Amino acid sequence: MATLEQCMTALDGFVGRLAAADAARDLDRSVSCRLTDLQQVVQGRLARGSVRDVTALPDGPTVPKADIRLTMSSDDLLALTAGELSFGPAWASGRVKLEAGLRDMLRLRSLL
Repeated sequence: MATLEQCMTALDGFVGRLAAADAARDLDRSVSCRLTDLQQVVQGRLARGSVRDVTALPDGPTVPKADIRLTMSSDDLLALTAGELSFGPAWASGRVKLEAGLRDMLRLRSLL
């Protein structure tokens, strides 16, 4: 099991690469990643080509629902960001879950 600090670093790089992509430059969305084994939710804002306000909160019913939501284990997050796990097969097998509106899903499809 990875630490929360390792996950925060991995997410910062992963979401930063998404934010820098041309398809995401005009996005202004809240994003979150629920880390099931750590019982934490890391959330932030993807806006104007960067990621801002990244924080970690204990998972629970009071965590605000983000526009784009990922759910996975800490180890899967590290494997995904290190290139050891491909998003498509991980999503298809249920190891990684992605929830977003249809427009965001279509846009993210080209980024993931």
